[in-house]
Amino acid sequence: MKRFLYFFGWTIVLGIMIYLGAKYQFFLKQEYMKNFRVGSFVWFSAIFPIVIGMLLRSPKLINEIKDKRPWTFDWAKFIGIGLPSMFISLAFVLIFYVPGNILQLFPQQIYLGNPTIQTIAGVVFGFVLLDSLKKE
Repeated sequence: MKRFLYFFGWTIVLGIMIYLGAKYQFFLKQEYMKNFRVGSFVWFSAIFPIVIGMLLRSPKLINEIKDKRPWTFDWAKFIGIGLPSMFISLAFVLIFYVPGNILQLFPQQIYLGNPTIQTIAGVVFGFVLLDSLKKE
């Protein structure tokens, strides 16, 4: 029963965070439409899914912190899964802040008109970032 309440509590926290984040993102989008200042909306849209991915991994990380073993970092998982998903999730930010032709490395569907791919990549990156931290 204790384990159920622990995970149910995390589900409630995650639900509240998603609700408040979506509400704030809607507010930022309204401000962006009024003032044509896209910076805060773009950054929040890129970072919010990463935070959600980290929250999804947090319950297991907290359980691992209680162990008395040394920490390691799984570089293969981070480089193989984490870095590509990070670049995909931040591709929309790159449009506004990186000069040059770096965007030719990405298919156009990733950074234009398809926020679902960026959201999924952000959640994957946040999860893999914390999942790469391991106890031996």
